Amino acid sequence: MKKDSKIRLRFAPSPTGLMHLGNVRTALMNYLFAKQKGGTFILRIEDTDPARNFDPGAKKIMQDLEWLGLHNDEGPIFQSERMGEYEKLRAQLEDKKLIYRCFCTSEELDRKRQRQIAMRIPPRYDKICTKLSDNEIQKNVFDGKKFIWRVTLDHTQTIVIKDLARGEISFELKNFSDFPITRQDGSFTFMFANFVDDMLMNISHVVRGEDHLTNTAGQAYLYGLFNVPQPIFWHLPILCNIDGKKLSKRDFGFSLGDIKQAGFLPQALLNYLAISGGGTFEQEIMSLDELVEQFNFDIMHATGQVRYDVEKLKWLNHKWINRIDTKELMIMVRPFLAAAYPQEIETVDQETLIRVIDGIKTDLTVLQDAPIELEFYFKDPVVDKKDLAHYITAEYLEVICPIINNVIQMLVFPHKFVEMFKEELKKKGVPIKYGFFYVRMALTGKPHGLGIIELVTMLGKDESEQRIQRVNWVIGL
Repeated sequence: MKKDSKIRLRFAPSPTGLMHLGNVRTALMNYLFAKQKGGTFILRIEDTDPARNFDPGAKKIMQDLEWLGLHNDEGPIFQSERMGEYEKLRAQLEDKKLIYRCFCTSEELDRKRQRQIAMRIPPRYDKICTKLSDNEIQKNVFDGKKFIWRVTLDHTQTIVIKDLARGEISFELKNFSDFPITRQDGSFTFMFANFVDDMLMNISHVVRGEDHLTNTAGQAYLYGLFNVPQPIFWHLPILCNIDGKKLSKRDFGFSLGDIKQAGFLPQALLNYLAISGGGTFEQEIMSLDELVEQFNFDIMHATGQVRYDVEKLKWLNHKWINRIDTKELMIMVRPFLAAAYPQEIETVDQETLIRVIDGIKTDLTVLQDAPIELEFYFKDPVVDKKDLAHYITAEYLEVICPIINNVIQMLVFPHKFVEMFKEELKKKGVPIKYGFFYVRMALTGKPHGLGIIELVTMLGKDESEQRIQRVNWVIGL
């Protein structure tokens, strides 16, 4: 694909918490658009608030993006290293008298806000500090009184932005407050740092959650102050739970860590997030490369929310487990098996593990299912006469055991063993299902599950024979 240097998008997470589905979806949509249009996908870390940094150096964020396969073309770029750029542009606004010092304390602002709410007036900053004289301002500064810098909005203006899903969106600035671009400690706000970086990095498209829509008015205003064209925006619908409420920490899957620990594949998660609320697709199961090719950015929906359906995600995950190569699946499954059977798995070589996992592959919905499905392989089943009697009557048990002893030497050829076993059961008038119950219970401790041929192949002739003979001995036949 021909590279387009004008198409530049960024994923700009804040390292103040763990990655969640909303973050992943935002990163994915930025990635898909950039790759489809031949543009550049940039990773920018918005770490201007060090007191709240949960993930220093954004190491966890980068590990998560690596796991997802969303590789950035530029970055990571850290906002904490760009303070000089922000200060330079702040000074330009000060020189042009487009910003002013606000000395109001947070307590004063809160009291005013509560009063406005009580009076049923829209809560907005009352611009009281614009009325200070130069002498009052200088005295406050000399006395060390803390302040923030606010942008002086032209409340007569209407700001218009272009949104991929909604078309043109208008904001009447009379409905907005003069917003701060710094904090009292001198650090810069999200609003300002975000705008400066987008402008200086020539970001062409800003793709982010709908919850940032109100920020966009102020940032679009800043573009006007610097006489720079705005980027095109796309505000993604909010992810909600099945009840239509905004997805939160209480909902399973909100955290990417939940998804990984439960054993969902990155391919399935990206596939799910791309097709949820993203129009119609000829096929639902698509790799990242296929999504880049087929996602239609010309037909966007402006729906207010997308409902997160865990069952649909599970369905996609099951499909992906069966789609990927078993060797690749083995690498993904092994940590789950090692957690459940730390000692036992050390004795299993890679080729055997691939063969064993291939036997249960179609039964897996998430990788976390593997230790349960393979418990019989790592742990010898304990079967007593009472267990067998629950499924097989005593008269049939007495017949099945000698039949097995007659054909047990054929376990070396699993297909032949099953064939001969069925023939002998028929001759003795024993329902085949009872014979299979017996063998499967001996091999796995459960009456239902994998076929006898698959089980014998997975366990091997010697292990299968030992387990069957152990049950024969238990029931005294």
